[in-house]
Amino acid sequence: MKSIVVFCGSGEGYNECYREAAEELGGILADRGIRIIYGGARIGLMGALADRALAAGGQVIGVIPSFLKTKEVAHEGLTELITVETMHERKLKMHELSDGIITMPGGWGTMEELFEMLTWGQLGLHSKPIGLLNVNGYYGALKALSDNMVAEGFLNEFVNESLLISDSPIELLEKMDTYTPMPAEKIMTRQTT
Repeated sequence: MKSIVVFCGSGEGYNECYREAAEELGGILADRGIRIIYGGARIGLMGALADRALAAGGQVIGVIPSFLKTKEVAHEGLTELITVETMHERKLKMHELSDGIITMPGGWGTMEELFEMLTWGQLGLHSKPIGLLNVNGYYGALKALSDNMVAEGFLNEFVNESLLISDSPIELLEKMDTYTPMPAEKIMTRQTT
């Protein structure tokens, strides 16, 4: 993977471990020569991720809708800042520029970005690896919910397994590097073998 989109919060949360994890991920991706695509803000986890990657000599491309440039305080020190008109254009551009997706802790916007990428994958519109960096057990409840979706017959087991989860950024990158996408015909059916 040469380029990874990172979805994460424009806030830092109450626990310092979230900012530290964003900085750690930014440094690891920069050290590996992996270009970061993200939401373009200089605040919150987004800013921590970008600043650390840039300090380590990495490439960071921000994609931000024009109406959020002041609200999310656009980062002016990036390798490139791409301005788009809508939130949908933002996700599409981020998707086009990336080889994989990592989601860190965040709020509704982060969840919406993650679920759109998961849905596109489920529909066979892409076969990129999608990872959750489960900092401080943040995504434990989401994992339990998705397992329940499978148990209740609303989510294909193969689709559920395609979401890669780890609390270690290095382990998560290893899972993403070795990810083999499920054939679309299996994802789109209820096949279990």
